[in-house]
Amino acid sequence: MHFVETWLATLPPVNIYLLVGLVIGVESMGIPLPGEIVLVSAALLASTGMIAPEWVAGVAAAGAIVGDSIGYIVGRRGGRPLLERLGRRFPRHLGPAHLTRAEQMFARWGVWAVFFGRFVALLRILAGPLAGALRVPYRKFLIANAAGGVVWAFGTTYLLFYVGRAAERWLKDLSWAALAVAVLCGIGSTLWLRRRARQATADLEPDGELEKVGLSGSER
Repeated sequence: MHFVETWLATLPPVNIYLLVGLVIGVESMGIPLPGEIVLVSAALLASTGMIAPEWVAGVAAAGAIVGDSIGYIVGRRGGRPLLERLGRRFPRHLGPAHLTRAEQMFARWGVWAVFFGRFVALLRILAGPLAGALRVPYRKFLIANAAGGVVWAFGTTYLLFYVGRAAERWLKDLSWAALAVAVLCGIGSTLWLRRRARQATADLEPDGELEKVGLSGSER
């Protein structure tokens, strides 16, 4: 992520805004891209004063809404066969287990899966195409899509913007010993999060997931 932030810092502000909107938009269409990493990096960059947080949040929300809408149209026309083809093309991100889990989320939450999907890596990619393939009414989809996109984009941007501002002031008076402790804590938390991520990935296996959400064959 630090590499992305450093690279973004070399670009003119307008190009950064366009890149944020484009990456998030394409990701929302159903193509795995690091949309959240780009948004987080841009938000932290905004905390340094190089770019404006309102523009970062605005283009991120626009990219999310437009991208999801395009994904919806593609999913409505292509249906499940299209999602299965995408799964074969991107097996690590959109394989059969991922598609099954996403469908179960839609079956459980309905249109709310579109709203909350903006905060979940898997549904952030599949919400639009899946909603279209499952024939969710577009008006309901658009309301949930727009609400989720705005809350996610502005919430993430301004949370990290103010965290970055506070960290910058704090680090000015930080001793080297305290900095070393902070780095060790950061490494420890990262390793813990990776372990949790591996456990969550294991839960995506079809049999385990069916048991988890209570959708086994006996309950259908």
